[in-house]
Amino acid sequence: MEPNSVYKKKLLPKNVQKIGFLLTAVGLIFGLLSYLIDAHFAMSTYLFTYAFLVSIAVGGMLLFALEYVVGAEWSVPIRRVIEVTASLVPVLLLLVIPLLLHIKDLFHWAHNDVVQNDAILKAKSPYLNIQFFIIRAVGSVLLWYLFYFFMTKNSRKQDETGDQNLTKKNIRLGAIFIPVFAITITMNAIDWIMSLEPHWYSTIFGVYFFAGSVLASLSVVTIATVLLRENGYLHPEMVDDHYFSLGALLFAFINFWAYIAFSQYLLIWYANLPEETFWLLHRWEGGWIVVSLALIIIHFVVPYAVLLSQPAKMDPKRLKFVAVWILFAHFIDLYWLVMPNMHAEKFSILSIILQFAFPTAAVGVLVLVFYYGVNRQNMVPVGDPKLKKGLKFRL
Repeated sequence: MEPNSVYKKKLLPKNVQKIGFLLTAVGLIFGLLSYLIDAHFAMSTYLFTYAFLVSIAVGGMLLFALEYVVGAEWSVPIRRVIEVTASLVPVLLLLVIPLLLHIKDLFHWAHNDVVQNDAILKAKSPYLNIQFFIIRAVGSVLLWYLFYFFMTKNSRKQDETGDQNLTKKNIRLGAIFIPVFAITITMNAIDWIMSLEPHWYSTIFGVYFFAGSVLASLSVVTIATVLLRENGYLHPEMVDDHYFSLGALLFAFINFWAYIAFSQYLLIWYANLPEETFWLLHRWEGGWIVVSLALIIIHFVVPYAVLLSQPAKMDPKRLKFVAVWILFAHFIDLYWLVMPNMHAEKFSILSIILQFAFPTAAVGVLVLVFYYGVNRQNMVPVGDPKLKKGLKFRL
């Protein structure tokens, strides 16, 4: 029996859309309240929320491109889940606008009088200036969108035509996108996060953000794959073996993230250079020491232990738990990267509560992206010539 004769498209219920709108509305309302109380604080919380969504969206695009370039078969039945994750990219075109309007509120280097009196910032000004920053920010999002548009267009068109040349086109586009991804994700990590403390620098920071981005996107894909399969939205011939590679990739990138994080820490600690150590000292003072130590356990020890055994990598319940846990850990990681730049005297009980406003809206946006993504297209690439082999994948 042909795979496309067994699969039947199924729409997500309206309640999913309502939940998405509710979370987005509540988050935006309280985010606006936060902005009215303290614009700088609100935009800082918006910044790490934007970085969170960028990591998921662009990480999803990388997985989308790799799926074609490496010629994987096991992932064909879940490729549409990866595509829907990447469909967050067009939303970034809107989400980046508030940040571009508040560059001076967020970045020390954006003030000419400060730059003129600081030799280090003056030397960095050919790169760290508002005009070039905007060009990089908008240009990178537009590049991501163009690759997303053409690759998804080819993928969906193949459902109708079955044309194998469309796979070849996406292989070429994917191969071009991978180096584009490497450059733009590093650039965005440096621009939006590292330049918050422009005297500090790290040659490994782009790789650090890349590792977290792949983990975040893999987690979203894992959660969505398990939930959609459990509720009959994916191909009925899929088995638990299809989860194994998702679990294995999560485990691999948990270790990779930890390796890069430790490498960055070790090099800064060993060199003991004042222009580098101050960044870590900001995160090793006051209450931030608790977050720094907790991050080791939350982002590495727990997911490592949960995913260590082979059966765990294809256990749906365990995968759902660890994927949600990793997303939470990634959120804490970005919070740890951005928020120590805030002055302690600006924190209050109300501000601590309101800093979760924009992240709540981000969850709502993710729910809406999946609602419209799942309902707009087949969740199985029925025209892909590798689908039959992919469904027969077994360990």
